[in-house]
Amino acid sequence: MREILIKDATLVNEGKIIQKDLLIKGETIASICDSISPSSSMEVIDAKGLHLLPGWIDDQVHFREPGLTHKATIASESRAAVAGGITSFLEMPNTIPQTTDSNALLDKHAIAEKSSIANFGFLFGGTNENLKDIIKIDDTKVAGIKLFLGSSTGKMLVDDEKVLEEIFSKTTLPIAVHCEDESTIKNNLSKYRKKYGDNIPIEKHSKIRSEDACYLSSSKAIAMAKKTGARLHVFHLSTAKETHLFSNNKPLVSKQITAEVCVHHLYFSEDDYKEKGNLIKWNPAVKKESDRDELWKALNDNRIDILATDHAPHTLEEKQNLYTSAPSGGPLVQHALIALLTQAKKGKITLEKLVEKACHNPAILFRIQNRGYLREGYFADLVLVDLNKKTIVTKENILYKCGWSPFEGTTFDAYIEKTFVNGNLVYDQGEIIESSLGRKLTFDRKKL
Repeated sequence: MREILIKDATLVNEGKIIQKDLLIKGETIASICDSISPSSSMEVIDAKGLHLLPGWIDDQVHFREPGLTHKATIASESRAAVAGGITSFLEMPNTIPQTTDSNALLDKHAIAEKSSIANFGFLFGGTNENLKDIIKIDDTKVAGIKLFLGSSTGKMLVDDEKVLEEIFSKTTLPIAVHCEDESTIKNNLSKYRKKYGDNIPIEKHSKIRSEDACYLSSSKAIAMAKKTGARLHVFHLSTAKETHLFSNNKPLVSKQITAEVCVHHLYFSEDDYKEKGNLIKWNPAVKKESDRDELWKALNDNRIDILATDHAPHTLEEKQNLYTSAPSGGPLVQHALIALLTQAKKGKITLEKLVEKACHNPAILFRIQNRGYLREGYFADLVLVDLNKKTIVTKENILYKCGWSPFEGTTFDAYIEKTFVNGNLVYDQGEIIESSLGRKLTFDRKKL
């Protein structure tokens, strides 16, 4: 059995930062001790001066396969993910075909089993017509149910209130929602279209996909969850106002209603539209600096529970269209962790809190088995980072199939040294190591 000894690493795990040795045997962490003596059979990695983190479990990515593979594939984006320290991902259902029946889900698993270098899981999509499919889905095969309460990529808007209440009432799985009020957005868009035609200035995006649109939808979803007892998780908060809908009066494991924030809403503000244009066009929109500040506050005081990327690549050609034709979304998995580590060095968040929100909490919320922590017996999904080395994002080192990044030209104050998935070295100082494929995530449903 292969043995890898990581010596003198600074572990960030379960609220502590401490120097330890960590031994990998096969796929799992065999031992974490003050000092482990190497044997002749061990590969030894000197990690002195480096930080060792659990691999990030990204609970929201769009890897575009099947049907949209000119933008991305599970193969290409999983490699970008491990280069960014993301060792497991949960992929969204708005592909072609949509993941809204069991056959489409099986097809996605088959694709990932043959091509993903990271561990993988999928959310099952809800529509106005597939309640029967949601009810009969095998809850050990999916991480949760995804509902679009505002239109996004694909045709998955759930706007029938009766159907929505039935879904909330009849599934015990986590329900993850994209919250934007469709009628508010349509009215705002109509107003700006009358003034500008299709060439609406990108700076108006946050006025079209407005605070009111987000808050109205989020508050309705929360009211529905309280009425039905559903386990609700609100994806990608973007406004200060929404953060006050969530509480921090109990631990995550006891919460019925939780929230997530994404890297782009923590990093950019509407002041960046002038320079970045459609490259930072997301749904929900990047909003005011004051919104960004409150999102950071809510993340740190535990009103927001999860950090994610909402990685959603489009081609550069698509992004260069006029406002009404330019799709929303952008590639993030390769650069999200180093962006946040850089923010941690600036005092925006502690390393312990970052690991809690990106690694521990996704495992808790979705009941992912034996991942998300540095614990003996857990899968060895690990990331070694150097906080004293810089990373410059250039077109030449971007691994996304779409070939661009909103961070191109940015220098980050952190560097991903190595990434391990199931004990296998899959990324080493700029190189993808094609040593193994990732595994299907498993979910503990005993308490559901």
